[in-house]
Amino acid sequence: MSVESADRRSPRSLRISVPNQILGVLCLMYLVLYIDRVNIATVAPRMTADLGLNNVQFGLAVSAFAYPYALFQLVGGWVTDRLGPYRTLALCGAVVCLATIFTGAVGSLAALVAARLALGFGEGSAFPTATRAISIWLPSARWGFAQGATHAAARLGNAITPLIVVALLAYVSWRGSFVMLGLFSLVWVVLWLIIFRDDPRTHKSATRADLAELARNGEQRGEVPSVPWLALARRIVPVTAVDFCYGWTLWVFLTWLPSFFYKSFHLDLTHSALFTSGVLLGGVVGDTVGGYVSDWLYRRTGSLQIARRNVIVVGMLGAFVFLVPVVLIHSLTIVAVCLSAACFFSELVVGPIWAVPMDIAPRYAGSASGMMNFGFGVAGIVSPVVFGGLLDLTHDWAVPFYGSIGLLLLGALLAFFMRPDRPFRESTSAP
Repeated sequence: MSVESADRRSPRSLRISVPNQILGVLCLMYLVLYIDRVNIATVAPRMTADLGLNNVQFGLAVSAFAYPYALFQLVGGWVTDRLGPYRTLALCGAVVCLATIFTGAVGSLAALVAARLALGFGEGSAFPTATRAISIWLPSARWGFAQGATHAAARLGNAITPLIVVALLAYVSWRGSFVMLGLFSLVWVVLWLIIFRDDPRTHKSATRADLAELARNGEQRGEVPSVPWLALARRIVPVTAVDFCYGWTLWVFLTWLPSFFYKSFHLDLTHSALFTSGVLLGGVVGDTVGGYVSDWLYRRTGSLQIARRNVIVVGMLGAFVFLVPVVLIHSLTIVAVCLSAACFFSELVVGPIWAVPMDIAPRYAGSASGMMNFGFGVAGIVSPVVFGGLLDLTHDWAVPFYGSIGLLLLGALLAFFMRPDRPFRESTSAP
């Protein structure tokens, strides 16, 4: 179907533009991937009891996901810049489906580690690839919003996962819940193959208006030259460091919140899931607000420093302020409210920090965002194990939370070393 025939179909007011359709499918992907990533936290009490795991062993199993995940932030971004998002994300979704189903069949720590490794391989390339897709299909003025929206969907996945898993546990075992969630991932793969195309000009439903809006992104299509890795890495390292500091706290929330409410406040599994969902819903709002405010500030001021860095600093410092009461006060209501506020502020970081690699190096959006999210992957390796180890050593939930508090302060400081206002010039920076 030609662009002209697409233009002659239903009035524009009655249709959802193809860029918005693709953004919607990417939001669904983020939701699905995070459901498959964090479902293990909700079944942790039953899983650890059945498999005979202590906190350190469970932390090791959870962190196994992050080893290939961190690696494929780099490799996956490079592959995506070469092969395109269409094939890369379809493969990612298929691997995630199989790995999630396999998790339901594990019978030992070794098997659980293997399942988490496979899941990390599947999810590792997904977010840099999605960033590449955004850089192709949405104009730069919407990048912050798009990153905020997709990550809001991810946090929605975090928030609803405990409720979904508890509901499934009423009908199937914890093993069966992994099988059912894995099959749901396959639905997204099919939807992606139907809707997405690597080049907007070849999409049968794209209109002239869609393509005109994307005209400024024309340089993002086509073959990408060899990535100047060292020069690009030097520009992205400060962003990677900030992402590590942010990621540490998110991994704590994703891995330990259900167990925290279950063990520290002696709630049953259902109420632990409800409180965890309530906390993580704060992140859904934070992601949306952070991306929107970042783009609004950019439109009002024309300054990427104000639009990206300042929102990140406010998010880090706000999360710091609201985590302090969590370690000082043992009141379920106060702790739940403060954790929700901390999650909201920490998620303000996401939209702007994912936009920064696109601001710095839009031509290498996949590789640059992969370099940045490598910090999040490393945090995923270290955070669950250190948290679990400190918990086994001290039997005090407050102690491991202090690590998050310190890293949030460090992240706010490191944010001043990012320079999204200085575009990367490969012509002068290539090795």
